[in-house]
Amino acid sequence: MSFRLAAYAVCIEDGRVLLARHVPPADETTWTLPGGRVEHGEDPFDAVIREVAEETGCTAVVDRLIGVDSRVIPAAEARAGVEHQNVGVFYRVRITGGRLRPEPDGDIAESVWTEISDVAGLRRSSLVDVGLSLARTLPATGHVAPVPVDGLIRH
Repeated sequence: MSFRLAAYAVCIEDGRVLLARHVPPADETTWTLPGGRVEHGEDPFDAVIREVAEETGCTAVVDRLIGVDSRVIPAAEARAGVEHQNVGVFYRVRITGGRLRPEPDGDIAESVWTEISDVAGLRRSSLVDVGLSLARTLPATGHVAPVPVDGLIRH
């Protein structure tokens, strides 16, 4: 089993959410939230700000922690073919500067502001639904029910 700790940015402004178009090698395009792996010794709070800058070209500030999601992806569904656990720390983040651009030498082809009402029609990572649910409900426990992976929703 592999394990990953990641930090994700939920940037919502005027009924829109900032999404990143992930184009992994030999795979289909999937929309996701800006964010990614927390490096060894790095605080997730700092990681989410770094990841937003790397993936979108924008500077950001964290407004609040909105929750934590832990999911185990079975080997048959995992990209590497090995069971994988992802623990995601989700932050409500506000963009304060910069200009949207593709990630240099990375897997993010573009980042765009997307109407929240349009998200359901996108091929997307389950992380998008988790982040939007956390932002909408702000559960006291910081936890939401697992998102079913099917149709347009991927791991």
